[in-house]
Amino acid sequence: MNSARAQTTGRARLPPEVRRAQILDAAEALLQAHGGLPLPLDELGRAAGISKALIYAYFPDQHALANAVLSRRMEAMMAAGLAQAAAEPDLTAAALACADLYFRDVAAAGPVVHIVLRDPFMAGRVDAETERRRDRISRRLARAARRDLRLSAKAAVAALSLMTTIPEEAGRMAKAGDLSLERGRELTARLIGSSLRALSPEDG
Repeated sequence: MNSARAQTTGRARLPPEVRRAQILDAAEALLQAHGGLPLPLDELGRAAGISKALIYAYFPDQHALANAVLSRRMEAMMAAGLAQAAAEPDLTAAALACADLYFRDVAAAGPVVHIVLRDPFMAGRVDAETERRRDRISRRLARAARRDLRLSAKAAVAALSLMTTIPEEAGRMAKAGDLSLERGRELTARLIGSSLRALSPEDG
């Protein structure tokens, strides 16, 4: 009976977690297409194959939607070992491992983390737990940069922020098909390594 009804209506009833994932998939794609927030919900509904009203059943507002996108990408990177990578005692090993994880996430899903975190629409509205996770990673790397590169706190943060653009841009190119995954990972590692060497203090 349910199968017949789904065939006549043209839409099967999906489990909530599957429907939620569809909405987030569509939101990630639209974020890249539009380059920012808020998203056009009519277009999001069409992309996800649902009504705009059903989007609100899962996400009460666009801040909740953007935070869900951000949290999903952060969860994916944490599951891939981001916290462990940042905890590497050697700065070069930590930076290379974190850059590789970020490259692979951008190559798979696009620069959605960058878009959400930098969009003025999300100012003061980023989920607190997501911010804490991001800040823990950033602080670990910044402390290592201050120690090994003998940089001030501000200079360490600036250097890491600039180096973040390397895996991000390589990931964008890989997702667009302009760069193979293998070549993107290689270039990311070489450029991060050369950046760190250029910042290393002269001994003696």
